[in-house]
Amino acid sequence: MVYQSEYIVEILLIQFLVTTQIKLWSILITGIGTGLICTFLHSGIELFVNRLDSVESVLPYEYTAFDFCQAEGKKRPSENLGQVLFGERIEPSPYRFTFNKKEICKSVCTKTYDTTKPEDKQKLDFLKKSMLLNYQHHWIVDNMPVTWCYDVEDGQRFCNPGFPIGCYITEDGRPKDACVINSEFHEKDTFYIFNHVDIKIYYHVVENEALGARLVAAKLEPKSYKHTHADNPDCSGVPMDISNKASGEVKIAYTYSVTFHEEKTIRWASRWDYILESMPHTHIQWFSIMNSLVIVLFLSGMVAMIMLRTLHKDIARYNQMDSTEDAQEEFGWKLVHGDIFRPPRKGMLLSVFLGSGTQILIMTFVTLFFACLGFLSPANRGALMTCAVVLWVLLGTPAGYVAARFYKSFGGEKWKTNVLLTSFLCPGIVFADFFIMNLILWGEGSSAAIPFGTLVAILALWFCISVPLTFIGAYFGFKKNAIEHPVRTNQIPRQIPEQSFYTKPLPGIIMGGILPFGCIFIQLFFILNSIWSHQMYYMFGFLFLVFIILVITCSEATILLCYFHLCAEDYHWQWRSFLTSGFTAVYFLIYAIHYFFSKLQITGTASTILYFGYTMIMVLIFFLFTGTIGFFACFWFVTKIYSVVKVD
Repeated sequence: MVYQSEYIVEILLIQFLVTTQIKLWSILITGIGTGLICTFLHSGIELFVNRLDSVESVLPYEYTAFDFCQAEGKKRPSENLGQVLFGERIEPSPYRFTFNKKEICKSVCTKTYDTTKPEDKQKLDFLKKSMLLNYQHHWIVDNMPVTWCYDVEDGQRFCNPGFPIGCYITEDGRPKDACVINSEFHEKDTFYIFNHVDIKIYYHVVENEALGARLVAAKLEPKSYKHTHADNPDCSGVPMDISNKASGEVKIAYTYSVTFHEEKTIRWASRWDYILESMPHTHIQWFSIMNSLVIVLFLSGMVAMIMLRTLHKDIARYNQMDSTEDAQEEFGWKLVHGDIFRPPRKGMLLSVFLGSGTQILIMTFVTLFFACLGFLSPANRGALMTCAVVLWVLLGTPAGYVAARFYKSFGGEKWKTNVLLTSFLCPGIVFADFFIMNLILWGEGSSAAIPFGTLVAILALWFCISVPLTFIGAYFGFKKNAIEHPVRTNQIPRQIPEQSFYTKPLPGIIMGGILPFGCIFIQLFFILNSIWSHQMYYMFGFLFLVFIILVITCSEATILLCYFHLCAEDYHWQWRSFLTSGFTAVYFLIYAIHYFFSKLQITGTASTILYFGYTMIMVLIFFLFTGTIGFFACFWFVTKIYSVVKVD
């Protein structure tokens, strides 16, 4: 039987929807990935554990890297590409509760270390080192982070989506990190491990359902107890201390208590609010941010107004010059009309940068747009990175098209080299840097090390999807006629007069990046905090607004400086326009260095190399992104002004 094409499409669509529904229900049942779980009475609640990380080290570790209580025989939930790239490793835990069943001081397991045995001593030393560097647990219940809430200065309450393994009292008796919360932590040169947690789970009864409830919050309080009877713990007495010079046998008994509380005020849809409201540094001066936005918009308006008025006068004056004598008295940007579209030096490299920059620009716009709509919120773990990577792979076609189109307009003929460089140069630099960082992570045994299979999958996406799409885009770009310019290019290049200090290339490029960087440095602080201080970033709406303002500011700053250089009869605008707005990335690098030394407490050679290695990837991406904006703005400006002026 022969089916019509429309029926085949309908059958395939139905199959896709059925498969998607089955997968969606499997996600809903597990509770990992979406959190849309309805917890019915007397059903089991499973607690998952994520990687452990520290603000003093870039190296995260899996839960199983430490000698904690392990869940035997439980299947590990699958992670998406974004989670793997960010180093998230979600695993089942031995902590399991029954809904509305109170548990007091329930034993989980007991770990015994004999310091005379090298293997036990190594495990205990690793535990001590992690407490010294303030490594933090990250637990998950129903896709919600289990938070540790405590009072800070000014009567505020802060909820941290993690809690420390333990803490350390220095040799001079100074408490480090979490040791300040308990006055009983006072022994010098001693570690105190948090081997007990009091967990409070808050639920909201579902309306119009007889036996239904949904979890809306999960909080805990870490405590330390030296259980004298590990088989029958009572969670009382002195804290569990481990002397730095301890020898012999060390026993650590892990316990927990859990209670359930009905919370009528928190709805399931807004259950993340209490975490986001208490994040540090989010109570920022919104007035100062709005003030900076108003200043940027005001400057943009002034630049646009000056440019329009000055240009209008220039064009009117040039078009009134009819006589030869008037033409001989020409000055300003009209004089260079015969050289303005002269192909730049290193046109191949510029076209490749423009192709990669276009790819990054579209990827950033679409990712932020989806994030604004709520698809890439912190509840959808790894969704932001997954979306960005998939978009980058699929946007190979516009990269190839733009690179080929401009390379052809620059008079280039080595189209094969152009396509290969577009496909491999910038992505190759990023991948090489990423691979070197991954080797360091492998060597350190960190969970952030990308598994070999994932690296192969990324290479497959690059070579099997992105590269062919780039070739397709380049094919259509070369097939089209070269870009038609409004004026002809003279055969003999015009001599450029001696330039003043301010119209020389370098001062203009350095000045050009200041204003765009001024738009983003506040948001840059929060983005760096979310990456290196392990805080959640959720202000995507404001980030999208800053992105739009950055595009406008880069464009206007580049156009303004381009106009000044053309008036000074310097027609080499192509590379200058790219580098002027691209220089914002240099200010980004300087700020990242300042942030490292002033805000972070990172120690160790490996962590420092990793910080600057990943920072260089971000700087390169930002350079291509901003440089492309500047070039396109200047190209549009130059084409526009020379198309409206009369040229003999």
